[in-house]
Amino acid sequence: MGGNTGQLGIHTCKSLAEDDLFDPVEPPKRPTSNLIMHSMAMLGREFCYAVEAAYVTPVLLSVGLPKSLYSTVWLLSPILGFLLQPVGGSASDNCQARWGRRRPYILTLGIMMLLGMALYLNGDAVVSALIADPRRKRIWAITITMIGVVFFDFAADFIDGPIKAYLFDVCSYEDKERGLHYHAFFTGFGGALGYLLGAIDWAHLEIGRVLGSEFQVMFFFSALVLTLCFIIHLCSIPEAPLRDVTKDIPPQQAPQDFLLSSDKMYQYGSIEKAKNCCVNPELALQGEKTPNPSKQISKKMTMTSLLRVLMNMPSHYLCLCISHFIGWTAFLSNMLFFTDFMGQIVYHGDPYSAHNSTEFLIYERGVEVGCWGLCINSVFSSLYSYFQKPLVSYIGLKGLYFTGYLLFGLGTGFIGLFPNVYSTLALCTMFGVMSSTLYTVPFNLIAKYHREEQEKRQQARGGSLDSGERGQGLDCAVLTCMVQLAQILVGGGLGFLVNKAGSVIVVITASALALIGCCFVALFVRYVD
Repeated sequence: MGGNTGQLGIHTCKSLAEDDLFDPVEPPKRPTSNLIMHSMAMLGREFCYAVEAAYVTPVLLSVGLPKSLYSTVWLLSPILGFLLQPVGGSASDNCQARWGRRRPYILTLGIMMLLGMALYLNGDAVVSALIADPRRKRIWAITITMIGVVFFDFAADFIDGPIKAYLFDVCSYEDKERGLHYHAFFTGFGGALGYLLGAIDWAHLEIGRVLGSEFQVMFFFSALVLTLCFIIHLCSIPEAPLRDVTKDIPPQQAPQDFLLSSDKMYQYGSIEKAKNCCVNPELALQGEKTPNPSKQISKKMTMTSLLRVLMNMPSHYLCLCISHFIGWTAFLSNMLFFTDFMGQIVYHGDPYSAHNSTEFLIYERGVEVGCWGLCINSVFSSLYSYFQKPLVSYIGLKGLYFTGYLLFGLGTGFIGLFPNVYSTLALCTMFGVMSSTLYTVPFNLIAKYHREEQEKRQQARGGSLDSGERGQGLDCAVLTCMVQLAQILVGGGLGFLVNKAGSVIVVITASALALIGCCFVALFVRYVD
């Protein structure tokens, strides 16, 4: 790839200009195998997410985390993500690494996920082996475990934006839709595997005795799955490096040559076709002349310009972000406390009693059954993702979006009102509908918005269409930021409610938010035919 893309010279750029680069250029159709390989990152990420969802509360309780610090753990990583994710999205739009714009960020965040899991699943065991004093041991175990949870959550939440932008960069519109469905399918499949392993009693198996505890067993499987999945993902579809397109442009260019700059980028349609002698239209200026394009290439978006872009977000994007925020707030309210809800409300156990007491053992049994419920959620999410494509031809994206919120709202409402083991497990299928909806429909709408903007640019034919310095990495990052904002609200508000009223209030809150979301997606979100 590097050998071809690195040889773009002056003659190539001029011929491209003469061929009217303002026409949207679609990448070649990707084989199904490439899209499946690209989706492996979602499988690995969701597998580790499932392990965290199943084990993070028991881990924090086992190291003796005070109740007052429980919300702090959930607040730190989303606050960092909410502040840094738009900056990272903008930086990836301008990244000039040889390996491409998105993959260096994906690799770095994957390593951070691995480090975070190592700390929160093994921190207590390592501290116990190194420190004998009980008081110091407890303090260090809590500190290392909290750092691990924050590291993992930050990286796992952050990585979704670069993965989606990577897909949008290298795929045609049709392949973007196919890729998003594969992403949702393997997200559910990875979650099902993670919850399934979390539901197994590893302490009484040989591998549990060899590795030390069930926490070490889960780290072994998580590290193995995450590493393999990310290697496959990073080798799935090559990216054309941004600097390969631009490094041979001389300091002085004729006005008709297209210059690459982050000052005036096209808003949508990042198409990486340098390999096929096509400059990325997302990064092309609209016919402006600049004294030194090589300096323009390296210019990054400042924090001031980034805030200006976010404040001037188009209204349809703002409505999509609000609906995404409502959906994720409802979903996370339920999922983060679901195993605790099963242990305390459904099974009537007590996580704060002595570890050899009947109440604590009953609570642990409820947590295990809760893992089976989350496994059902993931399996149904995969199945629903498979049937989404034929469904959308009948009810459209609006119908899919509305149905996902409605079924989740009704399902969680029944679970909160009638906390029975069997009905709760059956209604976990509704969680899968919501999960698949959140991972596909909003990003499908982004792809449609991008396509609409491309058509407008094509009609403008070099007109002064102001893009507001937005790139696809930034667009995906802003949408993904709604997940962090939802986590901040859930961690700050619902932790207090759980302490006062118990886990059942969380389930009722999730139901109410989802039903409010139904009305919002039906009335305010813009759908493109």
